Amino acid sequence: MSSQIYKIHQQLMNKDITCTALVQEKLNLLQQNTHNTVNTLLDTLALDLAAKVDAKIANGETIGLLEGIPFGIKDVYMVQGTYTTASSDLLKNYKSAYTATAIQKLLDAGAIPLVKENCDSFGHGSSSENTIFGAVKNAINPDLVGGGSSGGSAVNVAKDYTIFSIGGDTGGSVRQPAGYNNVYGLKPTYGRISRYGLMAYASSTDCVGPIAKSIEDIRIVLNVMSGKDIKDQTSYVSAEITQEAISTTDNIKTVGYFKNFIETDAIDAKIKSDFLETIEKIKAKGIQVKALDFFESETLVSTYYTLAMAETASNLSRLDGTNYGNRIESDNLKETYAVTRSENFSEETKRRIVGGNQVLSQGFSDEIYLKGLALRDNIANNFENDFQEVDIIISPVTPSTPPKIGDSLKNPHAMYLSDAYTVGFSLGQLPTLTIPQGTTTGLQITAAKHNDELVLKFANFLKDTI
Repeated sequence: MSSQIYKIHQQLMNKDITCTALVQEKLNLLQQNTHNTVNTLLDTLALDLAAKVDAKIANGETIGLLEGIPFGIKDVYMVQGTYTTASSDLLKNYKSAYTATAIQKLLDAGAIPLVKENCDSFGHGSSSENTIFGAVKNAINPDLVGGGSSGGSAVNVAKDYTIFSIGGDTGGSVRQPAGYNNVYGLKPTYGRISRYGLMAYASSTDCVGPIAKSIEDIRIVLNVMSGKDIKDQTSYVSAEITQEAISTTDNIKTVGYFKNFIETDAIDAKIKSDFLETIEKIKAKGIQVKALDFFESETLVSTYYTLAMAETASNLSRLDGTNYGNRIESDNLKETYAVTRSENFSEETKRRIVGGNQVLSQGFSDEIYLKGLALRDNIANNFENDFQEVDIIISPVTPSTPPKIGDSLKNPHAMYLSDAYTVGFSLGQLPTLTIPQGTTTGLQITAAKHNDELVLKFANFLKDTI
């Protein structure tokens, strides 16, 4: 699909449509939708901003490419004056005091926020069922989950309720729902986009990521959000990715894939056959394909969840109802803390906090947490070696198709294992893009750190190949 951003920009400039009418149309769709994607509609703000865009156009002024483009925001980002709930009881009445850097950059470019989007509470989940607003329903089949944790964001894009949405990816939370709903979803190189104002789940893998219906729209939004931020010391200066730079694949000679992702009984037969067919199509274009060795899925999932649970236990320790959130009073301060957190955190969030505190506790941290850190280093080293041999790594997004709503809540362990193909790239802090091709739940394209441009370049190549 060609760029929706360019198309709408031209329509606005040519006065074929008004920004107010466009925004109102999207707001109506969001309000009427039955997929549970909406936590809060930002209708007043959106219509005020749209009126200003229309006034500029009426005065003959030129507008920027993103000016007047409606977008959605996963409800884990601060936007000053709006409810920022993280889909949780604890923060259901919390209003942001400031705006996240990535979102502010989009606002500065003139993009119009429509909605705070439903998601797994605090990013804890792979299905967007762990939410006080009800499970997000898949855009293609509403009996299935929307994926998680950025499920509302992916479904809104897939249903054309938003032109693009901003999700958050810790272990696959942009890429997996993008695959489940047949749209593009990017986890950029860790640090390319500032995390300031994104509620922290696991700080060492959290990434701000765009979801859209075209590679070009992903590129446009990525460029606007990227860059060094003094409020996030892990962020860095990055070069703009041009349209011309991603239009050829001259420097992509070798593509790799992980054998153990494919040679396992855990993978759905159709996903496996689709993936192998994709490999043959790539070979037919004269690109060498190489099978690579990698860590077993159980090792990847265990390492990721050990570290992610430890980090979320630490990050969420501040949420006790004193400075933030819905406080429940009890007989004394200690019990007030306990009751507030027990009643307001979901079962999945409590499971992750308890698990995190366990691996960080005396007697366990050396045995479990430090071993997890060492394995992470080994995984990163493995990637460094692989990218000496190949330019790109491709993989399925998930080993299986989206489950029915309710199934994941019955079996958390199966939900964790559904992240088997995404968490490794998160631990390696690598740029990875889901494209709605290659298998029934999409294909992941991964490059070495800071090679986001190469990922988009190969995605453009595959668009016309498979």
